[in-house]
Amino acid sequence: MSIPFDLPADDHTLSPRTGYTRAHWEAVADGLLTAAWRRATPGGALLHLPGRPSRSGVRSDGLEGYARTFLAAAFRVAGAHGDDPHHLLERYADGLAAGTRTPGRDDTESWPEILDVDVQGQPMVESASVALGLRLTAPWLWEKLDPAVQDRAEAWLRGALRHTPAPNNWYLFPYTVAGFLDSVGRGDAETAAARERARDLLESWYRGDGWYADGDGRAFDHYNGWALHLYPVLDAHLAGDADALAHHGGRLRAHLDGLSLMFGADGAPLHFGRSLTYRFAASAAVSLGAVTGHTPLTPGASRRIASGALRHFLDRGALTSEGLLSLGWYGPHEASLQEYSGPASPYWASKAFVALLAPADHALWTDTEEPAPVEEADRVLSLPGPGLLLQATRADGTVRLHNHGSDHVRPHEGESAADDPHYGRLAYSTRTGPTARANAADNHLSVEVNGRASVRRRIHPLGAGHGDGWGWAASWHRPVFVAGPPMVPGLRAESVTVALGSLELRVHRVVGAPPGSRVTLTGWATGPEEPTVSALHGLYGWDDPAPEPVPAPQGTAWTPWARVPRLTGGCGGTTVHVALACLTTGPDAPPLERAVTDVRVDGGTVELTWTRDGSRTRVSFEPPEVRHTRP
Repeated sequence: MSIPFDLPADDHTLSPRTGYTRAHWEAVADGLLTAAWRRATPGGALLHLPGRPSRSGVRSDGLEGYARTFLAAAFRVAGAHGDDPHHLLERYADGLAAGTRTPGRDDTESWPEILDVDVQGQPMVESASVALGLRLTAPWLWEKLDPAVQDRAEAWLRGALRHTPAPNNWYLFPYTVAGFLDSVGRGDAETAAARERARDLLESWYRGDGWYADGDGRAFDHYNGWALHLYPVLDAHLAGDADALAHHGGRLRAHLDGLSLMFGADGAPLHFGRSLTYRFAASAAVSLGAVTGHTPLTPGASRRIASGALRHFLDRGALTSEGLLSLGWYGPHEASLQEYSGPASPYWASKAFVALLAPADHALWTDTEEPAPVEEADRVLSLPGPGLLLQATRADGTVRLHNHGSDHVRPHEGESAADDPHYGRLAYSTRTGPTARANAADNHLSVEVNGRASVRRRIHPLGAGHGDGWGWAASWHRPVFVAGPPMVPGLRAESVTVALGSLELRVHRVVGAPPGSRVTLTGWATGPEEPTVSALHGLYGWDDPAPEPVPAPQGTAWTPWARVPRLTGGCGGTTVHVALACLTTGPDAPPLERAVTDVRVDGGTVELTWTRDGSRTRVSFEPPEVRHTRP
């Protein structure tokens, strides 16, 4: 699709895969900012972009427009050492003065006050972008402000230090505000307390493998890269704090070993978790690692991932005809959104422009592009900390994530039967999105009791591991029902995924099901016009090994209409159900019915032989364990 602003010509010598250079990144930032500023109020304090308002209201949405675009402008100008050819900082300085003059007033320019998360919390999110923008551009903006405007800005920002954030990555917003105030000589006991509180919480949320839980529960998603790593690492980098940078940067390096595998060969990040409308912000941690030197990737591979993600969305309609980022994935897509999503929400994508902090002579921009991890070889990687299993295949450039640990259910919450497509599915990919809540669920194991189907909410990881070219992850959950009693006492579903090449062995054990119960398993959701092929085949415990296609009329982020393959079978007491699944491209899916032989099920143990090389896999539930041996 055409991009509604000018870009430089592609450079396939320096960037043989994407054609994008640093000049392209600057041009995209300029184009996005020019389009957004057409919707500014006269004083520049609020940018009212078109679209449905968020639950926080139009004024908060206008602040969001100012703050999130300011972040892109700050990276743009700071990376150019203050060169500001479009006079962006003058606009943001005027907007800061107007917005902080009378906070809380219902007039054209005033910013909403920062209050507790349950009262008026969204401005706290935006305060971090304002503070970070001011810190990045301090020599050219903050230091030139009238002292009265500086005082007003500080007074407004301190609302983030004095009110209660949401119990997750939000604690890094006052942390970032405090970091800015410290950097300009306005730190005190209040800023120190905010930073200490955030550091303590961050430590308690660390789960290993470079992954943080987003709060006290088990939510693992893109917030790791664009928030939980970005804020502390960038803070330490800007402060020149070697000890903090070594600590947080080491974790970023570990995180990137997995995150770098979460981008397909076409540049798409995994469609997994919430806030997916932030799109290419998913690459922010990759670029930050290159900027700070805390990365396992070469500069050429880092740029290939970041530029690939940026170009992926620009080429597929993420921009409106005005040059604005739409609410959705490619174009507008309601199912990809949350209640807090407003017209300016997509501009958290501005975090991707942290890449511009690398100057023009940095290796991130001067080295020739190199392949992304998915383009180098087939790879299976288990992440026991978050309970995730990554499966990448070089031939089709597809990455799949098998979810056995991320659920977005907070510790104090009960397990409602409200399906959460962004976390509750067994698998996600760079080529498919989950089906909508009201449609048949893709990649889902459901137990049906008295005709009532269950959903998967709180996920309990049982283990994960990988070897040469294969890996596994396991979990269990309590099936939750929409109608009637929410749970059946003693009922649980245990699930194991084994990844080998492009094949997925899915083994499930249902324990404590009432007599006459049913079980269903679905595969990947794909559209009739897509080149992506979804295959599913029953090996044991199903009425028929061949799946039936089930329609999903609301489609996915990839297709306006989808179908989902589904297996069904009976269960009661304790039963085992085994299937093969595959997601690939091309006209023909691999013949799953011939992929394995000699399938044996004995109590809680499943054994089979893979036709491709004669290797054998043994899956045991007591204890959860997978062994894979080659002849």
